[in-house]
Amino acid sequence: MSFSSATNLAQPLQLNTTASTPRSNDKPSLLLPTKGSSFLGSTRKLRPASLSHSNAHRRSAVVAVSEAVKEKKVQASSNLLITKEEGLELYEDMVLGRSFEDMCAQMYYRGKMFGFVHLYNGQEAVSTGFIKLTKKEDSVVSTYRDHVHSLSKGVPAREVMSELFGKATGCCRGQGGSMHMFSKEYNVLGGFAFIGEGIPVATGAAFSSKYRREVMKQADCDHVTLAFFGDGTANNGQFFECLNMAALWKLPIIFVVENNLWAIGMSHLRATSDPEIWKKGPAFGMPGVHVDGMDVLKVREVAKEAIGRARRGEGPTLVECETYRFRGHSLADPDELRDPAEKAHYAARDPIAALKKYILENNLATEQDLKAIHKKIDEVVEDAVEFADESPLPPRSQLLENVFADPKGFGIGPDGSYRCEDPKFTQGTAHV
Repeated sequence: MSFSSATNLAQPLQLNTTASTPRSNDKPSLLLPTKGSSFLGSTRKLRPASLSHSNAHRRSAVVAVSEAVKEKKVQASSNLLITKEEGLELYEDMVLGRSFEDMCAQMYYRGKMFGFVHLYNGQEAVSTGFIKLTKKEDSVVSTYRDHVHSLSKGVPAREVMSELFGKATGCCRGQGGSMHMFSKEYNVLGGFAFIGEGIPVATGAAFSSKYRREVMKQADCDHVTLAFFGDGTANNGQFFECLNMAALWKLPIIFVVENNLWAIGMSHLRATSDPEIWKKGPAFGMPGVHVDGMDVLKVREVAKEAIGRARRGEGPTLVECETYRFRGHSLADPDELRDPAEKAHYAARDPIAALKKYILENNLATEQDLKAIHKKIDEVVEDAVEFADESPLPPRSQLLENVFADPKGFGIGPDGSYRCEDPKFTQGTAHV
């Protein structure tokens, strides 16, 4: 079943699911809230979604939003959603993200990092579920919560940690820091501090792919772009503008909403007139999908279909992943506004623990196999910290590089000294 199908509605997501609930037979779901179901862990009841459109042609193209994902093509011999190799790859990537962020918290409180640091704990299923299905040539655009997106895309842990330490060996030579990860080699097109700021960049990257394929006749250019952003961004003007443009030009982009229910201290339910973000997709003529963002296997099934659509030239998809951050908005946030019961509810649905349970129950790996992964990741993260700590700080001459159009940096002389320190620097400018 694909997004373009119009029958067999998926079952609604039940948010009272706990880690102890058997998951091996769960179908990946894209979910329609129905009467009597709760959304986003609240008790607020939502009306059944109406996807009717006056234009029959448009309706046939968009009614797919009532679908969760295509029915998994099950082999007669197995109903498993992943192979052993896929399961171990997903598990390792999620453990890397969690362990890396835990180490970031330690280093921040030890004074090794400066400024704001926003951690990703709890949301790993979204990053892993989408990014591990991409190619190196595909682009990822992130937010200020960007460390794990970079790691999932392949940026070495050493380079990410060094960037957080502000060192010259970081992926941005120490000039980006926590909120501005960038890697040309791995096509990570940046973390962005302001909400919505990265969506136009992602839309431009998707336009570039389409232009290269259709205008420059690069037939092998089937690259897609993933634009990650939070629930708060869905109330931002750039979000709507770029959805419109992407749908109008059928750009190969997936808009991935990481709805962790809170915009700093503002509940998502209080901040938007309709909390079902996925419904904004069909308003622009693209499929809108809501999926359990705490289940990497469900996210992965949705991602397969959305990425496949983009590669085939069928246009964009809006995917709302309902997830939860286990820590405060940033490491400077005491996290006193969220209900402890709500936090406990989502902690019981830890995506890493859920994947581990699935792997063990289906004999995809042993407990020892998973322990070996944890040991490997611990070594990788510790090595990243040692490397970052021993790396040099950026030279003073680098301060203004990449700030102005002059690649050497406006105001830096040929000898690397600052021109502003020359007493004659401002001569002749008084009349300006």
